[in-house]
Amino acid sequence: MTAPMTGSALDELAGAIAAGTTVAGLGESTRFARETFEVRDQVFRRLVGGHGFRALAVQDNASVGAALDEYVTGGSSTAHSALADAWRPWRTAEMAAALEWIRAFNRERPDDPVRIFGVKPAQARPADYDAVLAHAGRVAPHRLADLAAHLDPIRTAHEIDEHVQRARGLHPGRPFAEHARDALAIVEQLPDDLVLERMRLIADFHERSVAGRDNYAGDARTWADAIIDHQHRTGRRVAYWDGIAHTAAAPVTLGLAPDRGPQPTVGSVLRDRYGTGYLSVGIGFHHGDLGAVTVPEPAPDWLDARLGATGRPAHWLDLRDGGWNGPFKARVISGVYDPSKDATEHLAVASLPDAFDVLVHLRQVTPVHWLTT
Repeated sequence: MTAPMTGSALDELAGAIAAGTTVAGLGESTRFARETFEVRDQVFRRLVGGHGFRALAVQDNASVGAALDEYVTGGSSTAHSALADAWRPWRTAEMAAALEWIRAFNRERPDDPVRIFGVKPAQARPADYDAVLAHAGRVAPHRLADLAAHLDPIRTAHEIDEHVQRARGLHPGRPFAEHARDALAIVEQLPDDLVLERMRLIADFHERSVAGRDNYAGDARTWADAIIDHQHRTGRRVAYWDGIAHTAAAPVTLGLAPDRGPQPTVGSVLRDRYGTGYLSVGIGFHHGDLGAVTVPEPAPDWLDARLGATGRPAHWLDLRDGGWNGPFKARVISGVYDPSKDATEHLAVASLPDAFDVLVHLRQVTPVHWLTT
């Protein structure tokens, strides 16, 4: 894998990130660009190999994190199979290669391995739907059709998030959280507490989704606490991989939900906990092809336009050196991106250096490579 930045530039960048840092938030402005992922991955490898970072936190649930950790610490699965239940943005050839590198690193250093964990609590998986339906078929076949009518449409959210289905015109209509609550009411009447717990996980998954919460911000405190707890228990230096709307070290206002105003982020909680020991890196881009969509040049008043004015294919800057004060808007490309509404696809911060310590800017990007089933 060849990153769009030179090896010496990446070495220098990693050194700037590592100095005095306990937790490094390595955030991308999109999860669909090969180059932004590669920069983050190459920086991470240098943080591990040269600066003693030994934990990777990812935006996924604890069960997925455990599966990835099992693979990189010598489990018998493959990177492809370890990612089978992961959040779709992680199911790429680029992520598989990153896991393979960590596994190889750990093989050489079994007494000092890199560990992986998910920042979200354990969540429902497709197998939970199968177990609930199979149990109903055995003990209450007369309720199976009603139960399936609720579960069949909502399990699709494990492949395409409910809010993305809405944006793409794929949503069947009724909110998935409502279907999940009705399914839970049926299962509560059936014997077997283990199956009931699985159904509760399903209901909780949909209640806590972006669509269920009607909020893109996520559960900042819960996710940050997972990082803080792991770091406190283990003493490991942690790299946190997520989008910049989560890794930013100050509250952000999303262009998709401006009426909500500034929302706390995982990074802002970590900044409160660690002070300058939490470092926020924003990896963004100017324009490019993301596969499903082509992203145009940014609006002139956006951070990405100012960074791209140099015309350089890639560069980075340390905002701790000063010169970038004041509010800024920065590009964010989510799963609901619509090029005709490009102006809404951003986040706004009251103070750029409060939100990001280091910025990496890439001129042009290309799509990630999705894993096939």
